[in-house]
Parts: sequence; C-alpha cells; structure tokens
Amino acid sequence: MVRLRSLEPPGVEIHAKLEWFNPGGSVKDRAALRMVQEAVSTLGGRTLLDSTSGNTGIAYAWIGAALHIPVALVMPGNVSEARKRIARHFGARIIFSDALEQSDGAIRLARKLVEDEPEKWFYIDQYSNEANPRAHELGTAREIWDQTEGRVTHAVIGIGTGGTIMGTGRGLKARNRAVKMIAVEPAEALHGLEGLKHMPSSIIPRIYKESEIDRKLSIATDLGWDMAERLISDEGLLAGHSAGAAAAGALQVAQELAGRGERGVVVTLFPDRADRYISPP
Repeated sequence: MVRLRSLEPPGVEIHAKLEWFNPGGSVKDRAALRMVQEAVSTLGGRTLLDSTSGNTGIAYAWIGAALHIPVALVMPGNVSEARKRIARHFGARIIFSDALEQSDGAIRLARKLVEDEPEKWFYIDQYSNEANPRAHELGTAREIWDQTEGRVTHAVIGIGTGGTIMGTGRGLKARNRAVKMIAVEPAEALHGLEGLKHMPSSIIPRIYKESEIDRKLSIATDLGWDMAERLISDEGLLAGHSAGAAAAGALQVAQELAGRGERGVVVTLFPDRADRYISPP
C-alpha cells in the first residue's frame, strides 16, 4: 500500500493498495485462487469455464497451469491483446463473445455453453460464487486494517463482479462499523473503464448486495483515463484505467471531507497496471 500525497487535501490521507504485485498481476488472483481451491475436489475431470474481461481469466490460467487443470475463458472480442496473450501463454483456451455486448455477452455465452454440454464444463461463475467475496473478507480487509493500523475511515473500490467491495466491506465493518464503503462505477453504459460494470445497464452479479455499501460514485471514462495519466506523472504509478477511476473517486471523497473540515484515512484499491491494456505496435 502506498500513500498518494500528490492527491491529498489538508487533513485527509489517501492510500492505494497496489494489487498488481499479486502473482498474476491483478486483484483477481485473490478471488480466483479461493474459488479454485474450494472447487477443485468437485471438478471431476471437467474443464474449468468462466466469463471474464481479462484479469480473472489470467488468474484462472496461471492457477490452472500450476494445478494441471484445463481452463477455458469466454472473453469479449475487444479485450486487450496483452490480456489474451498472457492467458494463452498459460495454456488457457479463449472463446470470444460479441465485443459490443461487453462482459454481459460473455456471461450469456458461458451460460449457453454449460447448458449445451454440462458434462464438459465446470462453470465456476465468479459473479455468483461466494468464495469470491470471501477471499477479500478474509484477506484484503485484514491487510487494509493492518496496513492503516486500524485508522481507515473510508474504502473506495470499483465494482466489477462486486466481490472485492462486498468482501472487503464485510471484513472492515466487522472490525469497525463506522468504516464507510463507497463503490465506484462507470458513469456511462458504453464506457472505457475495462473491468468495471455500469450496474444500471448490466446483469447484476448475484454476489453484489447494494444494501451493504454506503454510497456509490459514478466516474466518467475521461476522468478515469485522465487520473490514470496523473498517477503516472505525479506518483510514478503505471496504473490502469479502472485504477484511475478508483483514484478519482477517492479524491472526491477526500475533498468532501476536507471541505467539511473533517479528517480521514481514505483507502482505494488499484486492480492492475496499465500495461495490461497496451497492445504491441
């Protein structure tokens, strides 16, 4: 975790958890590992299948390689070349869904594949699997609490499957009910913040419970991209666009606190690095 001093208004700290230091390079390693660990005894020789915009797929791929589990991933056709290449290097099979349907199209195609050949696929389903938030409740929340020495007042986290904010919120609120959980989502239905979901226009993940969050912020694609550039120039952090959106949300919360003359410790989470989105020339 690092402190983003260049963003901080007076009296408020902003910290970012850099999830690209996980083995597969993103926050999704946490949930994927937990889901596979809890499912491995029931695979029965089937191929592990899930829909993904990239990072969870990469996590499944490297875990599958390590455990000798076959993996197939349903991805939107517009996923970055870097993500496709990494998943394939680990031996995963990639099945493409319609790019215009984004992550929901991948979900629908994965469900159809399982419906057509249930004996072939083990559908691990990150959007409904309770092991997803459990990974963050037991791990991410404890780390944030320990790394801030229990001083965290607000956690600002992007919504993808919902697993990170649900689990982290449960873990932090179990330690201090006063911690505010603030979700970040794209402002637009058709957006450029890969990995995040615009909930009003999306299939709502079964694991996502909006009643468990305290507030939701809508961040425009342009603002997320601009903040990612600012993180590079001012903090030396090669953060991805969803991280830029999370940082923009954290800054908004910090500025509101400072404007009211309140102190706070705002923690956000950067899911991955920008090189996950850079395609070779």
